[in-house]
Amino acid sequence: MSQFDRRLHPVRPDVAAREYEGKCSAARFVDGQLHAIGADRVALRAEPSQSAGVDTELLYGETFEAFDEREGWTWGRNKTDGYVGWLPSAALSTPFEPTHRVLALRTYRYPAAELKHPPVGLISLGSQVRVTRMHVNRDLAYAELHDGTFVVAKHLTEITARQDDWVSTAEALLGIPYLWGGRSSLGLDCSGLVQLSAATGGHLLLRDADMQEATAGRALDISAGLPELQRGDLLFWKGHVGVLSDPQTLLHANGYTMTVAYEPLDAALERIAKNEFGQLTAVRRLPALLD
Repeated sequence: MSQFDRRLHPVRPDVAAREYEGKCSAARFVDGQLHAIGADRVALRAEPSQSAGVDTELLYGETFEAFDEREGWTWGRNKTDGYVGWLPSAALSTPFEPTHRVLALRTYRYPAAELKHPPVGLISLGSQVRVTRMHVNRDLAYAELHDGTFVVAKHLTEITARQDDWVSTAEALLGIPYLWGGRSSLGLDCSGLVQLSAATGGHLLLRDADMQEATAGRALDISAGLPELQRGDLLFWKGHVGVLSDPQTLLHANGYTMTVAYEPLDAALERIAKNEFGQLTAVRRLPALLD
């Protein structure tokens, strides 16, 4: 069992995903059932308890593959990044095929195409929606969603659209509070900032810093010191990641300022080595994506 990282493999001694049959020991193997996240955002935890620590969050409209249910909790994985854990069953709804995602930092969901109505929800950058039709009210276009709620249409982009400069999304999140496990524009941790921002540029990264260090883009050689750096390079420490806004400036969600913040790279390297995560362990560069 130890060969399977519980964050990425839906494998337990009592139940495992069908795809692991013959690869591990489990009391039973089951097919996953697909659901959509119906809550604005929801915490994913290692154990089915509100007192358990938060590993990550799922956003409105993301697809969740369920393998087990217990006393109001469902165990499964986020189809966006493969993260496995428990979430409240009440956060799940009927699955749908998304047509758009939220590109604004956040947008309200309304019960009608009318901004004067009290909103019924607030969804983050990165949330996924299915637009069924459009409405215009006082020259403002609204997208009607599959669940009958409405959002301002200009806050959306097509699900396959990519931003030319995804680092600009990270910069737009400047000042957002630091939140352990946070993956929305209401609160972010270090790898959540990188994952959420990079996704707007078409880069589908894994969730945690160690996963990103192992798989994101290509590693640059740092054996003889820092190479020539550029905007968008990812810098890693043991348990931390940040992105360069320029070769001299690190942008990261951090527990020092408790925000998404800029920090001069030289100062950050010195401070982090002395007080937090030790020496820099890797620099990685994401590829340029072709249309």
